[in-house]
Order: sequence, then structure tokens, then C-alpha cells
Amino acid sequence: MKKYTFGDFTEIINMLRSENGCPWDREQTHESLKPCMTEEAYELLSSINIYYKSGYYENMREELGDILLQVVMHSQIASEEGLFSVEDVIQEICEKMIRRHPHVFGNVIAKDSEKVLTNWDDIKSKEKEGKEWITSPLREIPEEFPSLIRAPKVLKKIDKLYTPMKSYEDSVRTIIEESENLPLLSLEQESARLEKSLGNILIELSNISRLKRIPLEQLLSDKLEELINDCEQS
Repeated sequence: MKKYTFGDFTEIINMLRSENGCPWDREQTHESLKPCMTEEAYELLSSINIYYKSGYYENMREELGDILLQVVMHSQIASEEGLFSVEDVIQEICEKMIRRHPHVFGNVIAKDSEKVLTNWDDIKSKEKEGKEWITSPLREIPEEFPSLIRAPKVLKKIDKLYTPMKSYEDSVRTIIEESENLPLLSLEQESARLEKSLGNILIELSNISRLKRIPLEQLLSDKLEELINDCEQS
């Protein structure tokens, strides 16, 4: 069996996009492939869960290949548009990893992961300076993120650059106060106030997530899986 290389893979994608290639692949654009990338990312997450639950790694290997397909496909389309090549993508990520790890490739000392993350954020902020598509620091965080992922990131930037956010204790206090009001908002005419109260609770939960570094999106996903398992076993 032939052992394929990364170079072979890029040639395969180039062939699929060529005049004599696959009609479907030739029709694809950056825009049309967006749903594919989203689906493949979630399928990779699923394969990682399968691996930790069962020890089966084959699905994770396959899904990583699908993610790589998306990267190379977008790079090929960009190359055809005269924008950049997959080699440019590799060059940029290598430069970024070296630049953001001065404690490994430079002379900066970072004795723990906390310092590493602080350095990472500082370097990342400097990289974003002058980028015309970023209208404010808060707009660096893509609105396409699921809200439970986006919210803690936005709150972290607000806390650092604008207004200090609530402490853990203050957020808990607000959640308790809002929760005590929920029984009073059960009537249909109180739906607007109920939505506002639930929104306040979600923001405070997001603040706690930020402070304690607990991934809310993953946490809710795990709890849903537990609920499904409990229902199936009952």
C-alpha cells in the first residue's frame, strides 16, 4: 500500500479542483464550505469523546483528516484567487507558534501555565493592532461562536479593558436574586421580564465560567449526554 505524504494530499485536492476534476469540488467556495467546517469540527469533538469513553481512536483519526481536508481545500481556493497558498498558511502558523512561545524559543521565563497564558494574551493583543477588520477589542471575538463560548471571552476583555466585572460572590448573589424572582414571572404577560431575568442569569453564569475557567458549552453538552444516558437506562 502506498504511503501518501502531505504533498500527495495537496496534489489530490489540486486535481479535484482542476478542469478535469470533480464537478462538486470545483463548485465550492469559501462561503459554501462554511457549514462543512462547522460540521467537521463538531464531529471531531464527538470522536474525541468516543476515544475517551471506549478507547477507539480510528474515528478521531478520520475526523482529523476531514478537518485537514477543509484547511487544504480553503487554501487551494485561496491560491486560485491569488490570495495565499497552503505553504503560506503553514509559514504563518509556524511564525505564530514561535512568536507566542518566547519562553521556549526566546529568553522569556515562564515557570507556570498562568504566566504562559498571560504572555500569550499580551502577544496576541499586539498582533491585532492595526487590523482594519477589527473595529474594537470586543469585536476580536467572532460573533459566530456559540454564545456560551463567546460570553466568557467578551466578559474577560470587558474586565481587562473597560469596566471591572463582578466577583464570583457578586455573580452568585445576582443569580440567587434573579432565581428568587422566577416564580413571580410564570404568567404569560411576564414573558418579557422572564427573558430578561434568564438573560441576566446566563451572563452571571458566564462570568463565573470566566473566573473559574469552566467551559460552559462543554459542561452543558456533558450534562445533556448524562441526561440522555439516564433516560435510555430508565
